[in-house]
Amino acid sequence: MLNPSKKTLFAIEAVLDIAYNAGGEPVQSSEITARQGIPRRYLEQTLQALVRHEILVGVRGPRGGYRLARERRRITVGDIVRVVQAGEAAVTPDGDVPSSEIGEHVIQPMWADLQTSLMARLDDLSIDTLCQRAAEKGVSCKARERLIYEI
Repeated sequence: MLNPSKKTLFAIEAVLDIAYNAGGEPVQSSEITARQGIPRRYLEQTLQALVRHEILVGVRGPRGGYRLARERRRITVGDIVRVVQAGEAAVTPDGDVPSSEIGEHVIQPMWADLQTSLMARLDDLSIDTLCQRAAEKGVSCKARERLIYEI
């Protein structure tokens, strides 16, 4: 019914992958593509948009990649969705909106209320919470694999 776009899902997965697997090191886009199966054409555009909106920071150099621009508890799913929606709105015309009286006065306000409620829920859901869920579900973590304990 109300399915998010592929770009939206890819953006959330990419940010979560970076938060979950970084371990203090930048995460390269090729690593995200390998782990998440996100096509490179979507990924690079999306990562650059997230950098422009200060959700991610791009790190240059041979060991470069992407890292979070702020603590993962301070980045919400709503933040990510807004970045993708802004990009999609720039290329998608609004010509298909019903312009009848009932559409304008009933359907569009109902849809706007639903979207406001959904965005409020997404704003309450932090990347940190999603990282905790991933850990609880036993999702493998590259950062934990890199940890070496020596005495």
